[in-house]
Amino acid sequence: MAPDHLPRTLRILLENALRNGTASAALRTWEPGAAGDLEVHPSRVFLHDTNGVPVLVDLAAMRDAMAAQGKDPALVDPLVPAELVVDHSVIADAFGRPDAMRLNVALEYERNAERFRFLRWGQRTFRQVKVVPPGAGIMHQINLEHLARVVEERDGWVFPDLCLGTDSHTTMVNGLGVLGWGIGGIEAEAAMLGQSVSMVLPRVVGVRLTGALPVGTTATDLVLTITETLRAHGVVGKLVEFGGPALADMPVPDRATIANMSPEFGSTAAYFPIDQRTLDYLLFTGRSPQKVALVESYAREQGLWHDPSANLRYDEYADIDLGAVVPSIAGPRRPQQRASLADARSAVEPELPQGPRTGAVPGHGAVVVAAITSCTNTSNPAVMVAAGLLARNAVERGLTSKPWVKTTLSPGSRVVVDYLGDAGLTPYLEKLGFHLAGFGCMTCIGASGALIDSVGAAVRAQDLTVAAVLSGNRNFEGRIQPDVRLNYLASPPLVVAYALAGRMDIDLLTEPLGTTDSGEPVHLADLWPDPADIDAVMTETLRPELFSSAYSDVFAGDERWQRLDVPEGEIFAWGDSTYLQRPPYFDQQAAPGDLIGARALVRLGDSVTTDHISPAGAIPADSVAGRYLRDRGVTQLNTYASRRGNHHVMVRGAFGNVRLRNRLAQGVEGPVTPGPDGVLAPIFDAAEAYRAAGVPVVVVAGKEYGTGSSRDWAAKGPALLGVRAVLAQSFERIHRSNLVGLGILPLEFLPGEGDDLTGEEPIDIRLGDDGFATAYSAGKKYRLQVRLDTPRETEYYRHGGVLPFVLHRLTAEPLNRQEGNG
Repeated sequence: MAPDHLPRTLRILLENALRNGTASAALRTWEPGAAGDLEVHPSRVFLHDTNGVPVLVDLAAMRDAMAAQGKDPALVDPLVPAELVVDHSVIADAFGRPDAMRLNVALEYERNAERFRFLRWGQRTFRQVKVVPPGAGIMHQINLEHLARVVEERDGWVFPDLCLGTDSHTTMVNGLGVLGWGIGGIEAEAAMLGQSVSMVLPRVVGVRLTGALPVGTTATDLVLTITETLRAHGVVGKLVEFGGPALADMPVPDRATIANMSPEFGSTAAYFPIDQRTLDYLLFTGRSPQKVALVESYAREQGLWHDPSANLRYDEYADIDLGAVVPSIAGPRRPQQRASLADARSAVEPELPQGPRTGAVPGHGAVVVAAITSCTNTSNPAVMVAAGLLARNAVERGLTSKPWVKTTLSPGSRVVVDYLGDAGLTPYLEKLGFHLAGFGCMTCIGASGALIDSVGAAVRAQDLTVAAVLSGNRNFEGRIQPDVRLNYLASPPLVVAYALAGRMDIDLLTEPLGTTDSGEPVHLADLWPDPADIDAVMTETLRPELFSSAYSDVFAGDERWQRLDVPEGEIFAWGDSTYLQRPPYFDQQAAPGDLIGARALVRLGDSVTTDHISPAGAIPADSVAGRYLRDRGVTQLNTYASRRGNHHVMVRGAFGNVRLRNRLAQGVEGPVTPGPDGVLAPIFDAAEAYRAAGVPVVVVAGKEYGTGSSRDWAAKGPALLGVRAVLAQSFERIHRSNLVGLGILPLEFLPGEGDDLTGEEPIDIRLGDDGFATAYSAGKKYRLQVRLDTPRETEYYRHGGVLPFVLHRLTAEPLNRQEGNG
């Protein structure tokens, strides 16, 4: 039934639509340039704890709302399987010592016991929810190495594993031939309850990979190059599908590294086809031979097998030559800001102010955080072994990390420490300070902990511009560590090299990293491992039983997890917790329509990230959220991410990034804005004052509003502040969807318009019936596209968001409790 030229991603979506009875004519008869709507029914929903807790909080609140209407609360029960991995809660407080992980895990349980008990309640109460407890690794690496089915078997059907997750890096599993992408937590809740995910039929970009990586380059260098290239091409909201002759020699871990950073280059997904390397990886990581045989036969039968001679057609095309890739870093504020290692020093210099540079003590440009972190790279044995070998070579020459560098190792799987240990590389990493700090996202998501005490004090006292180097996927300002202004992405071996150098204003290709005991200079080239050595270590130490052992009982948890008291009852008993509170989304009335006399709560520029809108890191004691908690006797403030089950805290943290640049507060960095009286105040206080005065508020922004994480609190927070609409020059895909899901109207300026809307004057917004709105402010008129992209989204907005819509459906027409095929 599928046209022979149909891209594999659309082939999977066509099968999904046909099986669920929602296939549109545009999809059935697809040709390049086709337009239409799409209803997607995921085979499973994938969650992590900081987005998963609010998802389960909302479901628990929906049960309360059902009971209040005299309905059976048990009707609120997911129909679609959901897996939740606890990987966002552990913080790198302890580091550089043998017991760092033990101390960090103990603190994790101390801080998060309430949340963990709630997760166990959710697992017991909701039939289809399974929880991977803390300490197993990072969700996407666990998905890649263990959870992903590739082909699903359920209720007599066989169909593609289509995984939608509440983390934007759910795309990592695309490297295994599984189509999946990130969605907002609100959409995830609806999908778990059997609702389809509504979207516009995406354009598909065929990317042809040619050549081979030069010696001395890594998969990290490749993905940073792809990120830069495809950001420039423009792939936001599109599906990227990789092909070309380079695939034949590209291992699955390299593919997964590329697919992981799909959100950074902007695409909805970054798909690699199934081939022999896929099958080999599945077998090697412990999938059964019968399962792998099913994957192969299904892929060949359904046109999902990689056939280089297939004449697939795409909406757009791009070419990337792996032979042109060079060693690189990216930063200091965006993943697409790639600089070759040869140009790195000259790229860093303009970021450093006048003043003391780093010598015997840290100055401007000092590297104060060096973190081997994130599933992006720790899932790739080649770069992890390279880091270990570089550490060995450095130690053997007498080099050490600089004393002001906070060094951490936080891999995404227990397999990593097993093969590094078996290879004898762990002691060398530890001699450079890279002790195991925990299995979780940690520094990559901003759970990096405090700097070394004396270093942090010096940074603050001297207002030093210092840097973090991490093997992660994001480096947005204010994300990694609040005292760190510059953040650079690099491969694990380069993270080690920068820890040795201790500064960013160095040319690693020409300047020595240090000297031997005899005074001989040691350069990066002297330490860089030979590819044959990397391959030899991988061959000797990587074994299938490492994966079988790591995942033998992944849902069980350790003794601490098992000892947690599990709350009883089908309805959750809310108390006075500062972590968990019943949210107010079902108590509010929808108010769609024109906005007259609105004021801009904030006026923001381009590339505002969800980290700017809803920070995830440590809650500052002097912030509005920090004061709220301290007023209630809380001394352990923890992180915003850990408090996402408490809307009182999170609304006070909205737009709380210390690096926020609000044009209505010129010259002041951070979460302040003028209130109705024109006086600068914390954004939360200003929003409350506008609410008390009966004045509606909006957000005005530039291009790429909402880039970054699939953070539903970046929509929930503004919604609870009273934001009714966001006027932006363009939106990132997931965040626009989240806004609709919370009943906030996304309005997009026509091309070339909007720069002169200052937000300083009142704004009137009138909605037309042609899909456009008109805004009037300061005597000027602006035409904006109403970004309700599908009929389903219009329904969501009319009801005040996804949750009220789903509640209405549940109370009006109870769902069929039989599990669907998809």
